[in-house]
Amino acid sequence: MRYAVIMAGGAGTRLWPMSTRARPKQLLPLIKGRCLLEIAVRRPVGVVDASRVYVCTGVDYVEKIRREMPEFSAAQILGEPCGRDTVNAIGFSAAILSRLDADAAMAVLTADHLIEPGDIFQQCLEAGFETVERHPQALVTFGITPTYPATGFGYVHKGQPLAVDSQALRVQAFREKPDERMAEQYISSGEYLWNSGMFVWKARTILEEIRRYAPETYAGVMEIARHWQLPDYQTRLAEIYPSLPKVSIDYAVMEKSPDVAVIPMPVQWLDVGSWGSFAATLTADAAGNKAAGCQLAALNSHGVVAVSQDQHLIATIGVQDITIVHTPEATLICPTQQAENIKQMVSQLQNEFGDRYV
Repeated sequence: MRYAVIMAGGAGTRLWPMSTRARPKQLLPLIKGRCLLEIAVRRPVGVVDASRVYVCTGVDYVEKIRREMPEFSAAQILGEPCGRDTVNAIGFSAAILSRLDADAAMAVLTADHLIEPGDIFQQCLEAGFETVERHPQALVTFGITPTYPATGFGYVHKGQPLAVDSQALRVQAFREKPDERMAEQYISSGEYLWNSGMFVWKARTILEEIRRYAPETYAGVMEIARHWQLPDYQTRLAEIYPSLPKVSIDYAVMEKSPDVAVIPMPVQWLDVGSWGSFAATLTADAAGNKAAGCQLAALNSHGVVAVSQDQHLIATIGVQDITIVHTPEATLICPTQQAENIKQMVSQLQNEFGDRYV
């Protein structure tokens, strides 16, 4: 049967002070009153039955997700005791699903992206499942059709069709985030897609590839799965999982496997991982000012991004290209072009105040 696993373990540091350990970005009602995780779990439904959509997240978020989305059973939320990057989260999820269903086909999807239109996404997801059902050894990724020479994304070099009449193309290579000149070359060649970080494969196939290329992870997740739903499951999970090597699925498996294919996905794709990308979801006034969850009074101000949790009034005078985020506990004010330094600020706050504000 078909399954989907939503990767929702990130802390969302770049969306501080709204995103914190107590309430990470995927649970914030950022998009028209809905949280990113709520949008993500509904996205594959229709291609995958809602009862077979799972969430892989931090163990501290399991109960929060159940409160926010009570339609999810406890078994549908897989809690990691700590973050160990994507090869372990995916291997862990695949090992559990393979115990439930020896022939499971699983999609691995993200919790922090906005993808439109939804029907095109579902058509591509359907093509991904059909590909692995016909070619069980294939590891299918999805490549977003690029719209500009982005330097913040990885790229997939697409090749020839996997089979006659197949939407899936063989992957020639994965490319790391390029500089601007190289990104422009990728775009002009027409041979590259943005690496979406979304996949479809048979659970047993990805486990075999992990066994081949990341044997320590394989041994660990299979031992954890062996205790699934037994009384000592949480104990074994807490003992084993933190010891697994921290590495991404791209580096550990996808860049090494000979059976990788890509399906082009011509959608609008926005990674809502920073205040800059969140601002792209908002409507600007004539001066380029944008507001969410607050009242903004902007005098002689241009390019202001103002966000609040409680309809706070934010007033600015004579400022330009500035981001302001207000919560009851903390307020962030920074030039928009320096928003990439928020992670550094969070580290400084931890050093000075512990976990009080983060």
